[in-house]
Amino acid sequence: MVHASSCRSYWPRNEPVLNSRQPGGKVAVMGHGYWGKNHVRNFHALGALAVVCDRDPERRCAVEEVYPGTLTCADVEDVLSMDVVQGVVLATPAETHETLALRCLEAGRDVLVEKPLALTVAGGERLVSKARECGRILMVGHILEYHPGIQALQDLVASGGVGTLQYVYSNRLNLGKVRREENILWSFAPHDVAFMLRLLGEMPVEVAASGGNYVHPEIADVTVTTLGFPGGVRGHIHVSWLHPFKEQKLVVVGDKGMAVFDDQKKSLELYEHGIEWVGEVPVARKAEPKQLPYPDAEPLREECQAFLTAISTRQPPITDGDSGLRVLRVLSACQTSMEKGGVVEQMGTTENGYYRHATAIIDPGATIGEGTKIWHFCHVMGSANIGRDCILGQNSFVGELCVIGNRVKIQNNVSIYQGVELEDDVFCGPSMVFTNVRNPRAHVERKEAFERTHVGQGATLGANCTVVCGNNIGRYATVAAGAVVTSDVPDHALVMGVPARPAGWICACGERLASTADPPQAGLSCSECGKGYVLEDKGLRLEPSEA
Repeated sequence: MVHASSCRSYWPRNEPVLNSRQPGGKVAVMGHGYWGKNHVRNFHALGALAVVCDRDPERRCAVEEVYPGTLTCADVEDVLSMDVVQGVVLATPAETHETLALRCLEAGRDVLVEKPLALTVAGGERLVSKARECGRILMVGHILEYHPGIQALQDLVASGGVGTLQYVYSNRLNLGKVRREENILWSFAPHDVAFMLRLLGEMPVEVAASGGNYVHPEIADVTVTTLGFPGGVRGHIHVSWLHPFKEQKLVVVGDKGMAVFDDQKKSLELYEHGIEWVGEVPVARKAEPKQLPYPDAEPLREECQAFLTAISTRQPPITDGDSGLRVLRVLSACQTSMEKGGVVEQMGTTENGYYRHATAIIDPGATIGEGTKIWHFCHVMGSANIGRDCILGQNSFVGELCVIGNRVKIQNNVSIYQGVELEDDVFCGPSMVFTNVRNPRAHVERKEAFERTHVGQGATLGANCTVVCGNNIGRYATVAAGAVVTSDVPDHALVMGVPARPAGWICACGERLASTADPPQAGLSCSECGKGYVLEDKGLRLEPSEA
C-alpha cells in the first residue's frame, strides 16, 4: 500500500481545486470502499470518471495506483466545486445517503445513490421532492433491475411464458460482510423488493417480516418476509449473511410453468410444470427444464451506463427516485412488522370507513363513501365527491368538483378531470382517457372552457378508449377498447372505432343483444338473462313487462 504522503493527485481539504487539472469525465464517485471501487472501475472504463472522493488517504492512494492520473479528493465540497462534474455517485454508508444526496441535488448535480435511497420514508420523500424541485436526475442503485438475466425473466413473464403469475420467492444468502449501519433486511432485501414491484407492477397490500439477531443484539442477521399483492400473488424473500454458501436465486411460479434465475450458476431455466386434474385428483405434470439464453453483460456496467444516459437525455432511468421511494415504503412496513414480532402490516389505512393505500394522497375536503378503496399513488383533490364501495386503481387521479357515484370501478392510470360525472356502477378500463377542454394550449389557461361529460349508470369504458369532452355516455352503454368518442352514445349502445361508431346493443348484464323481430330494431332480447328491450330516441329501454 502506497502511503498517503506519496500520492500527488488528491487535494487536501483546504487546497483550491483547479479545473484545469480535471480530465474530461462527467461523474464523481464518492466512496472507494467495498462497492464503490466497482463503480470507479466501470465509470473509468466508460470514459466518464472525473474524480474519486474518499476521506481515507490510503483509499485515495489506491485509486492513483490502479488508475494513474485520476484525480481524488477528500470532501464533497471539492467535488461540487468542479464544473465538469455533472453526476455524483454515492457509494457511501447508508446513513450518509440522505444528507449527501440533498447537498448534491441542491448544487445542481444529478445523483445515483446506492441502495437504500435513505433509511426512512420521510428521508426518501425529501430526496424525491428536492430532485423534482431542482430538475435533477435521482437514481437508485437497484442493480438487479439491470441484470440481463432478470430482464429476460421479466420478458418471459410479460409474454405469458409461465401463464398467470401466482407466487414469487427469492433467496439472497451468504456468509458475507455483516453491516453495522443497517440490518440484513435493509442491506440485501431492497434488490428483491425492487424486482417484485417491477415484475408485478403494483405495491403490496400487506407485508409480514420476522428476523433473528445473532451477531449483534440489535441488528437482524436473517429475515424472512412475505408480501401480499392486490391481484392475489404472494411474494417471499429470505435474506441472510449467516449462511454456509452464497445463493442468489429467484423463482417465479405461474399456472403454466415455473422459471428459475440462479445468479450463481448464471442460468435462467423454464420448467413447464403444472397441475392437471384427473377426475377430482390434482396430479403434478413435470417437464425437463429449458435453458433460456440472455446477454453476458455486467449488471453494474449496465446500471452505470443507464445513469450516463439519463444525464445526457434528461429522461429518468427505470430505477428513479420514485422507484426507490416505493421500495423504501415496503422496507419500512417490513421493519415495523419485524419490530412487532412478525405481525401482518397493512400497506395503507382504513379511515372514516374507506381504505387508502399508504402512497395515496387525499386532499382535505374530499368526500369519500364507506367501503371505497383507493390504491397506490392515487390523488384525490379536495372538492371531489366519491361514493360508496368504489375502487380507484393504481395511479388514478380525481380532480376538483368531480362527482363519482357508488360502486364505480376505475382501473389503473385513469384521470377523472373537472367536469366529469360518473353515475353508479360505471367501469373505467385501464388507461382510458377523459378530456375537459377541446382546444388546449400549454400557454393559455382555459379553466372557464371546461366542458361537462356525463357517464350514465352501468356504462363500460374500455381500456385505452378516449371520451372527448362535452359528449355523454348513456346508461349501460359500452365503449370498446381503443375507441374515440366524439358524439353522444345512446343508452345500451355498443360503439367501436376511431371515431366511435354504432356496432350493436348491450344488455345491462353486459351481453350483446340479439334481434327478435324484423326489422331488427323492433325488438331485442338478451340470450343470457332473458331481458327484452325496445328502441327509443335515447337508445334502448326495458320492455314494459321487464321494467
